[in-house]
Amino acid sequence: MSAPGPVLRAVRLGLLGYAEAAGLQARCVRRCAERGEDRLLLLEHRPVYTVGIRRAGYPEEEEARLRALGADYQLTDRGGLITFHGPGQLLCYPVLSLRRLRRSLRSYVCGLEGAAIRLCCSLGVPGGRSQETGVWVRGRKLCAIGVHCSHHITSHGLALNCNTDLSWFDHIVPCGIAGKGVTSLSRELGRDVTVEEVIPPFLEAFQEEFNCSIDLSDADDLKEAPL
Repeated sequence: MSAPGPVLRAVRLGLLGYAEAAGLQARCVRRCAERGEDRLLLLEHRPVYTVGIRRAGYPEEEEARLRALGADYQLTDRGGLITFHGPGQLLCYPVLSLRRLRRSLRSYVCGLEGAAIRLCCSLGVPGGRSQETGVWVRGRKLCAIGVHCSHHITSHGLALNCNTDLSWFDHIVPCGIAGKGVTSLSRELGRDVTVEEVIPPFLEAFQEEFNCSIDLSDADDLKEAPL
């Protein structure tokens, strides 16, 4: 009989600005290291363009251009290049120990892709892998993945387009991949698919992919806990 998987606490944070979410994430990373508590942070961002650690040579004037559109602009320590986050997009930031999860970093990233693909399958969307990281549907990116890992503790994670306004992506080359577009669950299914609708089946898919159990709580649980 295989050993039981870890128990993760998923916290729903709602709509947050990037800086506030990054602060909560950093505090959870410290708590994971000090107390061994793993969490999944589930949220949406106010419109923001984020740039990962592969930003060498990225033009500095892009910040002013993108801010002029009405979005925030943030440099981050996740992997990857530039992407957009905004309302209608499910952000899942797992803050967990890969040692407790019994995964290498490569296996963990593949697991994030696998969880999103399982979700797609449950909804009847033909999501799959490509040569580039993420989950793709007919050559268009549905789910972006960018992670950070330090001392075996992960942060950042995945961004799944549910009913996102995809026009925000028109102003960038998403993830630095030219010639390929983006899509959403709403576009693929021809109906409005909200983040609220997607969270339960996504958590089920995550549990199956990572052989873990998830306890779901709301934002008050995180804010009231002594971080």
